[in-house]
Amino acid sequence: MARPTATDRECEGPIHGTAPPHSEGPKSALILGNASPVGRRDGPPSTARRKLRSLTPQHRIPRLRRMSRLPFELLLALRYLRPKRSFVSVITLISVLGVTLGVAVLIIVISVMSGFDHDLRERVFGFNAHLKVLRRDGAMPDWQSVLAQVQTNPLVQGAAPFVLGQVLVETQPPFGQPRVFAPVVRGCAPELEPRVSALPRSVVSGGFQLGPRDLLVGTVFAENMGLAVGDRVTLYSWQELRRLKESHERQQPEAILPEEYTVRGIFDAGYYEFNANVVVTGLEDAQELFDLAGDDAVHGLMVALHDPLQPQTAARTLRLQLGPEYVVTTWMEDSPLMLAVLVEKNVMLYILFFIVIVAAFGITCTLITFVVMKTREIGVLKALGATHRQVLWVFLGQSLIVSIGGVAAGVGLGLTAIAYRNEFLAFLRRATGFELFPASIYGFDQLPALVLPRDVAIICGGSLLICLLAAAFPARHASRLNPVEALRHE
Repeated sequence: MARPTATDRECEGPIHGTAPPHSEGPKSALILGNASPVGRRDGPPSTARRKLRSLTPQHRIPRLRRMSRLPFELLLALRYLRPKRSFVSVITLISVLGVTLGVAVLIIVISVMSGFDHDLRERVFGFNAHLKVLRRDGAMPDWQSVLAQVQTNPLVQGAAPFVLGQVLVETQPPFGQPRVFAPVVRGCAPELEPRVSALPRSVVSGGFQLGPRDLLVGTVFAENMGLAVGDRVTLYSWQELRRLKESHERQQPEAILPEEYTVRGIFDAGYYEFNANVVVTGLEDAQELFDLAGDDAVHGLMVALHDPLQPQTAARTLRLQLGPEYVVTTWMEDSPLMLAVLVEKNVMLYILFFIVIVAAFGITCTLITFVVMKTREIGVLKALGATHRQVLWVFLGQSLIVSIGGVAAGVGLGLTAIAYRNEFLAFLRRATGFELFPASIYGFDQLPALVLPRDVAIICGGSLLICLLAAAFPARHASRLNPVEALRHE
């Protein structure tokens, strides 16, 4: 009988201490994933050992050294994940795929919700104020003094007056019938507006210079009404319409003529609602439209803060500073849509984690199948001296490998889908004619997305934890198997 080489002795090393000679066959066979019957001392070498000895030394020694560097539990976990002539490897692949899809869907949905929240906040902040100061009894005739008080607050970046109301706009194209629309007109002071909004920087055609009877319109509004820079439109305020109605009822001979305005610029606020439903004019013209010119009154003040994410503190100090006759509202109160998006994001995070939980049940079923198929080998391991903890970590290691592989693949798939989201939506629109996110409903020309490292960390950490918890029951069951009963298992 040939003397065993150093390589054979390295492969046949014991788990704990030095194993007796008769344990070499089962031990080496276990490491290679094929357990031979216990108690066969002088029989022929196992199939795995014959394959090992058939290798040339330069091929088998590096492989064995690489294997010897791995912990015993991890080595068996890796070997069990790739069994030969078994459908368990297919189950493993399905488990990895389940975790991958769960993590990818979570990253895609949460990133899109974060993008909605971020873009909506940026665009609303760019056109609306962080705070609004209003007078309880209506218009604000003393707005200059109130403006001076507001600007002394250290939390305030800037403030500007505004007049806001609905008007009727009529255009007469060169051909066809007149077009009529009812947008909201906003009167602003051109010299103060840059302090509180990004409107002056949003003009894409024409200029922001607002003289008497000048008007700025949004890109969507201009397209719908067929307007270009230099065109003239007719504006009717509700006060003028009311006077026109009263004059008609009383059959008075005097005529009430509407005001004609010239389109001086077209802006793109980046938000569909603003671009389609808001027009801007000078403060004096808006005061005349709503009968505020006599008292030089405005509807309120728009206030920009240094920290827009903390509006409650500034609103509280301004209420104390201005007194009870003034009302201070925050963007959270004026724009409940942004709070709704934030709440929906958190709800979707909790709901979609159930996808990962379902994938974790797949890991549980896989490990239960492993335990049933490897019951005899578990008995051999325990007979050779493996502890409960070692057997436990063999199966927890399987779950950890599957979880890490699934999470890593899910992160890659999710980030790739986010990177090519708009191209996919464009392809879907061309192929089916169906627009998944119409701009007229959602207010965005492209699907926004924002990948936050904190969200990715929460998704990855939560998924790994759920998968490990799912593997705890079958791993604990395997570690508590009785070695004698396990060896009798058929």
